[in-house]
Amino acid sequence: MFIDFTQVELFAGKGGAGAVSFRKEKYIPKGGPDGGDGGRGGHVLFKVDTGLHTLHDIRYRKKYQAENGHHGGGSNKTGRNGTDILIPIPPGTLIRRKNEENLLADLTKDGQSFIACQGGQGGKGNARYKTATQRAPRTAQKGTPGESGFFDIELKILADVGLVGFPNSGKSTLLSKLSAAKPKIAEYPFTTLEPQLGIVKYGEYNSFVMADIPGLIKGASDGKGLGLQFLKHIERNKIHIYIIDVQEKFPEDTLEALKKELAQFNQNLLRKPYLICRSKMDLDIDLSDGWKSFSHEFTDISAISGQGLTELVQKIAKLIDFKN
Repeated sequence: MFIDFTQVELFAGKGGAGAVSFRKEKYIPKGGPDGGDGGRGGHVLFKVDTGLHTLHDIRYRKKYQAENGHHGGGSNKTGRNGTDILIPIPPGTLIRRKNEENLLADLTKDGQSFIACQGGQGGKGNARYKTATQRAPRTAQKGTPGESGFFDIELKILADVGLVGFPNSGKSTLLSKLSAAKPKIAEYPFTTLEPQLGIVKYGEYNSFVMADIPGLIKGASDGKGLGLQFLKHIERNKIHIYIIDVQEKFPEDTLEALKKELAQFNQNLLRKPYLICRSKMDLDIDLSDGWKSFSHEFTDISAISGQGLTELVQKIAKLIDFKN
């Protein structure tokens, strides 16, 4: 199941208390203070794991509590720090305080981490309070509380290429032919109900990530269908591939409708490089007059027969290399 939003409650650990302790040595007043400091409370942090592509695991664990710091001891022994809690997340994860717009972290790179809640500081032991006039302090400091709060966790998938098209235009079939992804494919619309990712290899050692973004229909940017739920994932793509069915009677209108939905969601999406593909070229049909007057450059493809797929991958690779 693809999960791209959840809320969690986080509790960092409390700092350990400092110790009140005295050495048992002759000629030293009250034995001399030797109480150690308390340990720091455990942090709660998020860390990117590129092996993850959904927030599924976090969705079903709503609360995270880090370990408290341990108390200080005699002989100037410092308490052990509380164990941190590490929450693995997929690349492209956004972190905010619950119901706040301010973005705390945007984690995109493998291994990148963010401390959402700092553990409390450990308290000072009585050895810290010894002065020339107070040689036997019986005072120690308590540890401070750790940070806590509710957080919104949102995922915007990271992909080099986003496939943009209306339902049943052939996006899922194309992704399945170019990569090892296995999206659901059928002869009726809305068979894809969640974003699908696939790795497309080219050359000897190069590859790019392609995403099939579902739910785009006319009015998607206004909340119709699944549009708003998945349009946000297109924001991360470096380039877009507009997929238009060869059976379309008015392809120019289709292209403009797709662009309009993207622009109404985020105007910046139209500034990204793009390619246009005329799909399902294996079908034996007469082209509409709309295609004969289509004014944009496009690539003919058929995911079924393989027509144009090599050329398409080469064009995508050039655009990606240019963007990098």
